[in-house]
Parts: sequence; C-alpha cells; structure tokens
Amino acid sequence: MLHNFPVDHGLTYSDHSGKRRKDCYTKLLRNVRTHLVERGGGRIYYRRRVPEALRGIIGRNEIWRSLRTDSPTVAKRRALRVAAQIEQEFEIARSKVGLIVDPIMLEAFGEPAPLASPPAIVETEASTGITLGDLYDAYMDDPTRDWSPTTRMAYQTTKRLVMAILGADTPARSITRSQCRDMIEVLRWQPRNASKLFPKLTPVEIAEKAKAEGRTDLINAANINTYLNKLGGVLNWAVKEEMLERNPAQGLRVPDPTARRDKRLPFSTRQLQTIFSAPLYTGCRDDGHGYATPGPERPRNARFWIPLLSMFGGLRLNEACQLDVADIRRIDGVDCFVITERSDGDQTDKRLKTASSERVVPIHVTLIDLGFMDFVRQRKRSGETKLFAEVGMGATGYRSTTFSAWFRRFVAKAGAAAPKTCFHSFRHGFRDALREARIDRDIALLLGGWTAGSGSASVSDAYGSGYRITTLKEAIDRISYSGLDLSHLRE
Repeated sequence: MLHNFPVDHGLTYSDHSGKRRKDCYTKLLRNVRTHLVERGGGRIYYRRRVPEALRGIIGRNEIWRSLRTDSPTVAKRRALRVAAQIEQEFEIARSKVGLIVDPIMLEAFGEPAPLASPPAIVETEASTGITLGDLYDAYMDDPTRDWSPTTRMAYQTTKRLVMAILGADTPARSITRSQCRDMIEVLRWQPRNASKLFPKLTPVEIAEKAKAEGRTDLINAANINTYLNKLGGVLNWAVKEEMLERNPAQGLRVPDPTARRDKRLPFSTRQLQTIFSAPLYTGCRDDGHGYATPGPERPRNARFWIPLLSMFGGLRLNEACQLDVADIRRIDGVDCFVITERSDGDQTDKRLKTASSERVVPIHVTLIDLGFMDFVRQRKRSGETKLFAEVGMGATGYRSTTFSAWFRRFVAKAGAAAPKTCFHSFRHGFRDALREARIDRDIALLLGGWTAGSGSASVSDAYGSGYRITTLKEAIDRISYSGLDLSHLRE
C-alpha cells in the first residue's frame, strides 16, 4: 500500500509592488510531480519523476530516495534536502550532454570555503537544534491533532507559562530534568489569578514575591499537574517525531493531598432545597436581571430546566446546554435524552467529553411530572433547533461557559453557596442517588456516561447489544432525593 503526502514547502514569490504572497507547491511546480510516499514498513520515500529529456541519460523514469523515517513531519523537512540533491544530479546530467544548465544548481552542494577558525557557533547551533518555542509551535500546528477550543486554550496557557520560565529561545535538547524540577518549584508558588494580580512580573518574579510574603492563595497540585501533563504531551510528541531523544519531564508530578472524590462534593439536601426555593423557581421579577428578585413571573426555560436535568438525568452541564430539540426522542415507548455530537443539518457545535458520554438516558418521571415534555413540544412548535437556544456559545466553544458563570452568581444570591460545590455537584449527587437506589453498577455507569475504568472491563462487555430502554427507565425512575420537597414546582 502506498500513501502520498502532499508537500508544501512554503514557496513564495514577489510581484512588482514588492508584496510577498504565498503560493502552493503544486501551482508553482505543477510539472515536477514530486511526492512523499509511504511504502511497506511505514518508511517514507521521496519520489521524483525524471524529465523525459534525461531518461536516456539517467536510465530510469523515476528516482526514489528513502527519507529514513516514518514521521510525516520529519519527512517533510528532509525532503527539502533530498529534492535539492536530485535537482543537482539532473543539472549535472544536462551539462554532460550539452544542454542548458543553471550554474547555481551545479554549485548547490559544493565544498564550503575554508574558515580561518573552527566554526564554534555554527557547531553549537547544529548540535542544539530546535528551540523550545519552535517545538511548541510545531506541536500546536500539527494538522493531525483534532483540537477542541478548550484543549487548545489549555495548551496555550501552559505554553505561556513554560516559555516565561524556561525561555522560548532555549534549545529544546538542552533542557534538563533539573530545570524541569526548578520549573515545578516556580509553579508551586504561583498565586491564583497571578497574571491579574501581578501583570508586569514574570512567573519567576511572582514566585519569589509570593514566597517572601508567605502567600497561601496558591494554585493547587491539580493545576500544577495539569501544566506538567500538557508539557509532557508536547515533549512526548517531539520524541515521537524525532526532534528530541528523550522527554526530560517524564513522570514528574507533585503529590495531591486531596483525594479526587473530595475535590467536589454533592449538594446537601439543604443546599438543594435553597436552590429550588429561590425566586427563579417560586416567582421572580423576570428571567433577565430580575431572576433573584421576588415577583409574579414563573419563567420555564434554560435556567429553570438545566439544573433539574442534571439532578434527575445525570447530564453534564454542556450536554444539557447543547441539546437539540431533536435529541428528545421517544424510543420503545419511552421519552429519552439522546446524548450525541450528531445534529440534523450542518451544525457541528456539539461536543462530548469522552466516547462513553454518547448514550441514551430515559427521562425521569419527576421531570415529566414537572412538565418537561410540554416544554419540549412548545419549543418544537416554535420551530427551534436548540432546546435551550437562549444559552449562547462561550468564548471557549462551549455553551456551558456562559451558563456556568451565571449559575455561580445564582447560587450565591440564593444563599446556597458552599465550599467544594458547583454545578458539577449535581452529577455527584446523581451518582450517590444511583447508589442509594441500589442500581446495578453497569447500568449506573451507562446512565451517567462514565467509563468503567482501566482493568475493570472484561471480554464479555463486548458481547450483546446492551440494556433495553425499559430496563434503563425502570432504573432511573428509582432515583430520589430524600428530604427534598419540589411540590411547589408542579404546574
């Protein structure tokens, strides 16, 4: 099997006005027919068709040269040199039979002029290779990576920190493990919102200031490990692409004293009762800025429904915010949420956290009793595509961004704020409710879109077609929240 890789050498030309314009490789060299080709074993070759006038001299129709790599990124760089070498060979062949030649091409790989002293600087540059900044740019521009907006933003944030601490012009191969440990020490002393608190200081200066002042409002271990994870991803990619021999940050982490399950807590019954007794749910001035002010209005839209969908359906915030009207379907006689990235038409604005997030969740009986299906029918009659069209897209490419910011303000104004709780606490409460209802673990994981975890799956999981919708419906309807009174929400 042969695979061709398009080659774009970034060729440019100047018009008479001096303006530089980039033209694609195929337009400028359409008659050259040069390709990078993958052959057996994954090795990539450079293939060049011999000009007809030279085939009798060279004795073949094509020239193939191994680039000695299976990496398209590395092959693309090496192809430049191989292409120039072959072109020089063609020029030499032309000169032997009296054809017109380009003297510059004949000199292209001649011996360099002798130097008065050893080229120490040149040798240093050659041995150190690519800078950390250029390496990071190559990783971020890699077309084979499917970046979500939040993932790209996370890598950009990490890049800014790493560049500020280690230096963008630092040769990537010169970075030592000791330097990586020094970087961790700088990160350990970064206050939360450091760039806003000290916009004119570097991370190193901020760390020194924070240490001298004995600050305690520092980023946590999870934040530091996230930065290390992102940096490790870049360096591992560079090793794979043959830009580095090793990853100097391999395996570096800081201990996290907080257990994962304790980072976020479910809402207490008191918090839930306070949330669902706020003016938004009992009567407010309006659903705009007056949502926290008591009044006669009882609006039923995104702000009303999304917390309830998470509490009784286990939906992640973005899963609820991005629902299409068409995602509410009747399957085998059961009204269900269909959690998917697919949409009718050309829309591509939906994203899921993991592959296991795609699932079908029967709609809890409490949501039906509260009139949720009537709300869906009203949106359908209005011709809406999105179930919650009023929730706009955030700067990160997720609808949950704007809703999450509003929900924090809502909880605070309702008097329900508490440490370690946020919108995601509904999911934690949903998982506890599944346990309290003695729901089979496999069904619980399926309803919540959770993965089983490494090592817990077996070969038998690949057999069969899964649970019937009626089985899932019976399970989810058993979920309840003891001591919570929502009778005032029934129409």
